[in-house]
Amino acid sequence: MSRPAPRFEKIAFVAGTTPEADAAREALEKRYGTCDPNAADVIVALGGDGLMLQTLHNFMNSGKPIYGMHRGTIGFLMNEFALEGLPERLAAAQKTVIHPLLMRAHDDTGETVEHHAINEVSLFRQTAQAAHLRILIDGQERLAELIADGLLVATPAGSTAYNLSVQGPIIPINASLLALTPISPFRPRRWRGALLPDKAKVAIEVLEADKRPVAAVADHDEVRSVRAVDIRMDHAISLNMLFDPGHSLDDRILREQFGF
Repeated sequence: MSRPAPRFEKIAFVAGTTPEADAAREALEKRYGTCDPNAADVIVALGGDGLMLQTLHNFMNSGKPIYGMHRGTIGFLMNEFALEGLPERLAAAQKTVIHPLLMRAHDDTGETVEHHAINEVSLFRQTAQAAHLRILIDGQERLAELIADGLLVATPAGSTAYNLSVQGPIIPINASLLALTPISPFRPRRWRGALLPDKAKVAIEVLEADKRPVAAVADHDEVRSVRAVDIRMDHAISLNMLFDPGHSLDDRILREQFGF
């Protein structure tokens, strides 16, 4: 027996800062009304992928489904925009559940800073000196020293973003995997990264941290001069994204693997 389609009677609209996104918000609110996001059944995000990531971060612990419509630059995470038929589209939308990464960054003052990332956690060299990094997986050393511009850990949802641009693998959205990808590696010269179970605990230690400072970034939250970074997927948080039938996130990621 199939489940009845969910009813989204209370819709909240959030928009990017562009005139196009703001005009779409005004038109949709005039037609369908709006409410406070905290009281909404569903949140409709109007903009590009940056706005979608911001919305997912803002409502990370709410459990509310997020439906994006493209009114920005890049729309990989968005549905096509249309003023008509929004309640019907929401009722027919397919849900994709993703989990964020949790980054614990330990800086040179001894402070530990936590941030979540939906796409990736990245470590970058802060100066002209290449980063020297030690990599441990589940407490076991896997690489004694990586010399590179940096390193990132990406979720399946983020595998087609920065991870792909540095030659990392594309991961199907429902695969229980993480991508561990070097950024401009120098030594080992032929190491291109690894695929890890999404329950893996990744620990990265910064070698010669005073001489070769490194910053850690969780999506857009940066911690400077880190000494060590712990990264794992936070399965306790589920983010519910809604996509039109035939245009789901897993379909889009699959198309990316064939160059579309």
